[in-house]
Amino acid sequence: MAKSDSFFIRASTATNGTTYAQSSIDLGAYVDALGKSVLRIHNIAVQYGAPLETPATLTPNEDGSVCFQLTTQSQSAMITAVNKSLISSGQLTYASDANAILSLLQETQDIAPQDWKNGYLIGVEQIYLGVDQGADRLSEINIVMECTVETLNASAAMALALSQQ
Repeated sequence: MAKSDSFFIRASTATNGTTYAQSSIDLGAYVDALGKSVLRIHNIAVQYGAPLETPATLTPNEDGSVCFQLTTQSQSAMITAVNKSLISSGQLTYASDANAILSLLQETQDIAPQDWKNGYLIGVEQIYLGVDQGADRLSEINIVMECTVETLNASAAMALALSQQ
């Protein structure tokens, strides 16, 4: 199976306050069904907010989260792991005490390509980065994906068919 050296694809989605927002990521330069070229995502790193972004002021006893998802199909809301288009998802959870001082900050990735033995194989020319948050706390979510390009062979084609992307 021919593989390329790994390279990085970067993407960002601006949050629009408190409703779901998404942006598309064009993979047409890497994925070509007729040319039997597919993309494998090995790792995803997530950055919550723009660098040096001033955090919003919390209210007393506030709790909430900022969520992201990477999918192979366009979505209108956050989805669960049973949806076959989900590549990766996670959230940043926060809480404040009675004095509005940050008392909890926790990042979790529910699903990530690095959790799987062989990463995540992509056979579509466009994927989507969706974000949502309960309160207007951050301006954007950014991701960096470590990827390789591979030739679509019989076993890769079967893996794509079974995952029903």
